[in-house]
Amino acid sequence: MSPTQWDFPVELCCRPMAFVTLTGLDVVYNAVHRAVWDAFCANRRADRVPISFKVLPGDHEYPKCRPKRTSYEWYIPKGILKTGWMNKHLNLVPALVVVFYELDWDEPQWKEKQSECATRVEIVRQSLQGRNTKVAVVLIQKKTPLPPGEDVIASERAAALCNACELSGKSLFVLPHTDHLVGYIIRLENAFYEHAQTYYYTEIRRVKSHKEFLNKTTHQLLFVRHQFKIAFFSELKQDTQNALKNYRTAYNLVHELRAHETNILEIKTMAGFINYKICRLCFQHNTPLDAIAQFRKHIDLCKKKIGSAELSFEHAAWMSKQFQAFGDLFDEAIKLGLTAIQTQNPGFYYQQAAYYAQERKQLAKTLCNHEASVMYPNPDPLETQTGVLDFYGQRSWRQGILSFDLSDPEKEKVGILAIQLKERNVVHSEIIITLLSNAVAQFKKYKCPRMKSHLMVQMGEEYYYAKDYTKALKLLDYVMCDYRSEGWWTLLTSILTTALKCSYLMAQLKDYITYSLELLGRASTLKDDQKSRIEKNLINVLMNESPDPEPDCDILAVKTAQKLWADRVSLAGSNIFTIGVQDFVPFVQCKAKFHAPSFHVDVPVQFDIYLKADCPHPIRFSKLCVSFNNQEYNQFCVIEEASKASEVLENLTQGKMCLVPGKTRKLSFKFVAKTEDVGKKIEITSVDLALGNETGRCVVLNWQGGGGDAASSQEALQAARSFKRRPKLPDNEVHWDSIIIQASTMIISRVPNISVHLRHEPPALTNEMYCLVVTVQSHEKTQIRDVKLTAGLKPGQDANLTQKTQVTLHGTELCDESYPALLTDIPVGDLRPGEQLEKMLYVRCGTVGSRMFLVYVSYLINTTVEEKEIVCKCHKFYSFGYQITLWDVTNLSETLQLKTIRLRILPGTEQEMLYNFYPLMAGYQQLPSLNIHLLRFPNFTNQLLRRLIPTSIFVKPQGRLMDDTSIAAA
Repeated sequence: MSPTQWDFPVELCCRPMAFVTLTGLDVVYNAVHRAVWDAFCANRRADRVPISFKVLPGDHEYPKCRPKRTSYEWYIPKGILKTGWMNKHLNLVPALVVVFYELDWDEPQWKEKQSECATRVEIVRQSLQGRNTKVAVVLIQKKTPLPPGEDVIASERAAALCNACELSGKSLFVLPHTDHLVGYIIRLENAFYEHAQTYYYTEIRRVKSHKEFLNKTTHQLLFVRHQFKIAFFSELKQDTQNALKNYRTAYNLVHELRAHETNILEIKTMAGFINYKICRLCFQHNTPLDAIAQFRKHIDLCKKKIGSAELSFEHAAWMSKQFQAFGDLFDEAIKLGLTAIQTQNPGFYYQQAAYYAQERKQLAKTLCNHEASVMYPNPDPLETQTGVLDFYGQRSWRQGILSFDLSDPEKEKVGILAIQLKERNVVHSEIIITLLSNAVAQFKKYKCPRMKSHLMVQMGEEYYYAKDYTKALKLLDYVMCDYRSEGWWTLLTSILTTALKCSYLMAQLKDYITYSLELLGRASTLKDDQKSRIEKNLINVLMNESPDPEPDCDILAVKTAQKLWADRVSLAGSNIFTIGVQDFVPFVQCKAKFHAPSFHVDVPVQFDIYLKADCPHPIRFSKLCVSFNNQEYNQFCVIEEASKASEVLENLTQGKMCLVPGKTRKLSFKFVAKTEDVGKKIEITSVDLALGNETGRCVVLNWQGGGGDAASSQEALQAARSFKRRPKLPDNEVHWDSIIIQASTMIISRVPNISVHLRHEPPALTNEMYCLVVTVQSHEKTQIRDVKLTAGLKPGQDANLTQKTQVTLHGTELCDESYPALLTDIPVGDLRPGEQLEKMLYVRCGTVGSRMFLVYVSYLINTTVEEKEIVCKCHKFYSFGYQITLWDVTNLSETLQLKTIRLRILPGTEQEMLYNFYPLMAGYQQLPSLNIHLLRFPNFTNQLLRRLIPTSIFVKPQGRLMDDTSIAAA
């Protein structure tokens, strides 16, 4: 049997359309005929009638019609459905034959032309040999015909032509070859479609007429056959509702057949065909739930009809095809507008199809495992005289034999052997990968990430079995990220094991090392003996030797891989591999932690690197390097221990770089920060840990930042939520989970050792040159230099305060708005230990209110840190606030009182009131309010007056050189 045996025939899967043949058209040499044919075939839109056209010669021989059977009394059917029947009615036996003939009504040689046309029609009838196929004639004319009834000659000659050709008037058509050709063609199509409908209706009645001759004892197969034919003709007639009804009946009749090992394949084949038709029509009728229900019923009825145990892989192949076909139908319906959901989409059916394809592969591996000496039978029991089977689902070596007893067991045995040997040549992985790929595409479309990942793993494994290791690694690498992030360690281990095999068989050094590092780590669920083997292979690779083969690999593939590894050993090239661990889980963990979130510049910066190994045996690393955002510190944070490659796995616990499994190793570092880094953050950008040495191969594990890998964040979260008490450890050991990564610290300035005092005498008045005395005293042990003072209004306050505040060193100067509110970097000089100095500042404030002032002193001092002399810049802040008040020198009340005045204001007159106001201070001053009482209107309010009359005035300050006083209303 060919590998494509399980594919549904094309004629089953296509949409059945009425078959109409056109004769008398020379589409090659006659331009008019070619235009007519193009109008029938080109650009057929969905709104045109469903007809399949074909141009054939007038004397074409159609399939012969068998003689009509008058009795079924002694007839024993040999099968359910012949393999050529659907194709015959779709593409060979027409519902209508149309004879095209060029003839105008005014043709001078009318008699001769009429006779020739009648002869052509008779030739067509003879070639149909008694079939019910309709015949029609189309006259191609050059002139546009007159409306019916107006052309008497045309009517007479049309009647004469119909009589000569033995046609009814409804079977004669005229096609004018004019500019409106397509319109005429569409009208012709509709007429042809009606004739075809009549033909298929007649065929349905003909098949139904056989039922009265059948009995359920010997003609069970015929009941199924006839019901299928009725449904198929109904589809050709475009009566899909009746087609569905008859297909359902046929499906039930199939399962009423008595099943046996000899006919089980034929029953399943026909059940699969009819189920496909039912599901297709349900989707077409927009009843997807009916389609799904039918398919589930179909699978439940057929999944246990396995047949011969020696050919059980055939059943798995058949089941796989059922699911694939339904997935295709479902997907096609979605493309036509059906809405699917996440829990019910074609992906599940493709997935199940892939599952049965995998089962087929496993069964074939078991059942078709013949010795190489077993030869394929000769003659071939799977060959037939015609090259095809007579009936769907039958065995080629016993076609038409319906007996449940095997008449020739030896022939049966040879036939089974031939099927098994052919199955051995099937590329199962290719079939499985295609189905899985379809499923993955669907699950991606419907946002089912876990299903997608699960199937991608299966695809990767199938690529591995197909020996396409590059594609296998690409898929498995993609999926590993998801399983790491979600902590599916058992699944990850399985995937890593397959990936390690792929990298070994391709001799991919870096991939092999990376997967080995992870399989040795805490995420791996391998047993210790398996980890020990991988660890040993890893060390062999680092020693520039070939690793031992991975278990369960294909023998031929291993031999090829060993040659590739030998080439890797002999080739010179880069032997240092840097592997970033942030995307996987290696067998070494790393955490970096600064001792404090900040360090003064005169104190050494200290931090620790914690390392922990999860491999089965102690392992020695060769070098540790810490990198910072300021690379000048890198040189101070390196540990290197020289060792031979062979000592990597020796059971030695001496030395800083030897890690004992399960034990935390702490490595401490310190360095002196640079003074230019004061105020900046120092960050650990990476930690590099080298395994091996440059004489062999060296692997550098690179942690970004202060450590951590793909599993660290999840583990830290679990540790934070855990209430489990940690066991007590010796004083020199720490719990790994208790170590929190701190990869950055801030460098801050040296603590100043000076005192700053401020002396002033409140209150401070507006516009007063208020004196502040700043005293600075050094308590340092050495001389400080370049002492600078910054003093004035503290930045960040109200902008009006900044504009109305001026600071100066000279109290005799007149301050205006050009003077600053803050004096910066006033040089003071140097101070010896214990020495102090004073500096006087004058502040002028133009408005009342609170203000914050600051005094900032900076200086330089030489100091020694870790035997290294540095110059530190120290600074000290001092801030204070005070209130600027208005001081009344007369000590009199500011309340102004006016006596009550009675007024009478006549209509159209004005009344003016004048009073003198003598302010005692500058700035905004409140005016006395005016209240009016109207005797005639006791409810009158003064709100309107308050909006119209000023409530305050601004009094300008008196200058020293001016005598006049200015009062402006505001």
